[in-house]
Amino acid sequence: MLASESPRRAQIMEAIGVPCRVAPQKIDESLRHGESAKDYVERLSREKAESALGEFCQSVIIGADTVVAIGDLILEKPKDRFAAKEMLSLLSGRGHLVLTGLTVLYSSLVITDVVTTEVFFRDISKDEMELYWETGEPEDKAGGYGLQGIGGTFVTSIRGSYSGVMGLPVFETERALKKAGIDTWRYRIGQ
Repeated sequence: MLASESPRRAQIMEAIGVPCRVAPQKIDESLRHGESAKDYVERLSREKAESALGEFCQSVIIGADTVVAIGDLILEKPKDRFAAKEMLSLLSGRGHLVLTGLTVLYSSLVITDVVTTEVFFRDISKDEMELYWETGEPEDKAGGYGLQGIGGTFVTSIRGSYSGVMGLPVFETERALKKAGIDTWRYRIGQ
């Protein structure tokens, strides 16, 4: 079970050959006072997975959450055009961190990880920011951009997990599934 409404996470699971059912969870995603980006995504990934546990207690459950951070400032999904352009202005011409919290629950097993990737942007013009908003891509993306789409044209380099920036770090997800007894290769070859 993938306790997420992100279509990208489901696409990543499909791309790596591991079938899953999607069960989006509604939790309070408010940032707590003094909470770091790392603690925040770790908590949200765990709470999403735990929320699904009641309904899907016999399943392996994956929860994940992603944010963009510049220092202590956490950038989630932009609420509107103004917020998206403000985020892109902050990211323009500099590096930032993308943190994805991952939790896998199965029976009494709880595996939690946070994957941090450093992403570097080129300078982005105001016109590009405006036109990018018009594409619709920034609306549901942490930090107001999608690495796997048009937003990837802003990226000069990354250090870390490409799939983590997209919302589900593949290496860490497979490692956690294996610890939960899921042989991902059996799914891939249909056994």
